[in-house]
Amino acid sequence: MTPTKSALQLRRAGIDTYRQPVVYMSADCHLCRAEGFSALTRVKISLGDRSIVATLNVLTEANWLPPDTAGLSDAAWHALSASTGDIGEFSHPEPPASASAIRAKVYGNRLDADSCKAIIEDAVSHRLSDLDLAAFITSCAGDNLDTSETIALARAMIGVGERLDWGAEPVLDKHCVGGLPGNRTTPTVVAIVAAAGYRIPKTSSRAITSPAGTADTMEVMAPVALDISETRRVVDIEGGCVVWGGGRDLSPADDILIRIERPPDFDSEGQLVASILSKKAAAGSSHVLIDMPVGPTAKVRSNAAAEVLSRSLSIVAEDIGLRLVVHQSDGMAPIGRGIGPALEAHDVLAVLRRTPKAPDDLRSRSLDIAGMLLELFGRETSGRARAEALLESGAAEAKFMAICAAQGGFREPGVAPHRHVISADRDGIVTAFDNRRISRIARLSGAPGRKTSGVRLHVSLGAHIERGAPLYEIHAETPGELAWALEYADSGEAPIKLEEGS
Repeated sequence: MTPTKSALQLRRAGIDTYRQPVVYMSADCHLCRAEGFSALTRVKISLGDRSIVATLNVLTEANWLPPDTAGLSDAAWHALSASTGDIGEFSHPEPPASASAIRAKVYGNRLDADSCKAIIEDAVSHRLSDLDLAAFITSCAGDNLDTSETIALARAMIGVGERLDWGAEPVLDKHCVGGLPGNRTTPTVVAIVAAAGYRIPKTSSRAITSPAGTADTMEVMAPVALDISETRRVVDIEGGCVVWGGGRDLSPADDILIRIERPPDFDSEGQLVASILSKKAAAGSSHVLIDMPVGPTAKVRSNAAAEVLSRSLSIVAEDIGLRLVVHQSDGMAPIGRGIGPALEAHDVLAVLRRTPKAPDDLRSRSLDIAGMLLELFGRETSGRARAEALLESGAAEAKFMAICAAQGGFREPGVAPHRHVISADRDGIVTAFDNRRISRIARLSGAPGRKTSGVRLHVSLGAHIERGAPLYEIHAETPGELAWALEYADSGEAPIKLEEGS
């Protein structure tokens, strides 16, 4: 290709911008001056019959990037399927078709099916900037999506990704709404259900506002970034899997929205419903159990709020063809002892291996959920007893190890090198946990990005504690992150409440 005035040589910048395509140009680049490109400008890049829209970053001192060359982030490089030495054509893109729909929603108008479809398609095609997406997410925050809008959003999210088809057999699935630290029941539930002979292809998210998502925890034990063909192979062999749903176009829109939601640390109820159910539909699920912890510092804080969310989930699930049951569970305190990917993985393995120190609450909740899921399809009359028998016999452990092997191999989770114990400053009874503060401490320690970081609890609700006894332990991979977590833990209210009593 002969270079033109609107063309630049392409170079891989070697910068990970996750799913966001970014292009880098020198401030001396003739295109920046001629086309009026400036920082954060949206730029269309064409290479043969392929094109993308990327966000421009301007380098004021770029010794590594000549003025006649554009650097592409990893996401942009792969999206264009570029090769070293390729010449790309640069131009101003047409305004995204969904921009007017986002603007209308910001001003309080409702979204119809066509608007949702346009927004989600533009998001997945990277025609919307992060600012556009942030405006959309903000406009939908709280209860600003009604039932019809939520259904339309869910259908749009299903429509842009791949959808697995497992045939006529039932496909079981579960999901936890979240907000409860350490509630890592999924690996055990998948192992039990698969050992019972049912199909359960579990696709999970990474953490949004928590110290670990199921995919983060599973990743310290086995690979989770499997593509669709690899996922199908694992399920065909073992009956179940635990993989990252956002990694290989199974739920691409959800992964993009999660990336934008993570920094402001909030969820929209309508987007939460659309996110959960679109992923279940994309995974080919037919029967789904939703675990909804309810508590004053959980994501769902009251029974009234739980009823509203349950009703919305049920209505949307019926519309898109899912059989669903919602299980409202106790959200007063963390489940298990570990909070953070590796720490939660240690708890999961303790339950599956039936060790004496396995957390009773995590074991019990895993059995409850597995039992209800076995009964949901209607073939099991005493699901919990069947689940417990599969766990105690070692069948669930064997199935979990087989699933890990099929996904790429099992590995033992590690332990953080830096740890600090927080002890009780007086005698008392543990009367409350602040789930949000505990999660915040774990995140400041480095979780979920630092896999072995987080918090390990030494007490449970109702426990009698003597002065000097350990309450919890902060784990970190660097001294600086340990210090940040400790500084926050020492400020404000204690995350574990002690009261005098006998």
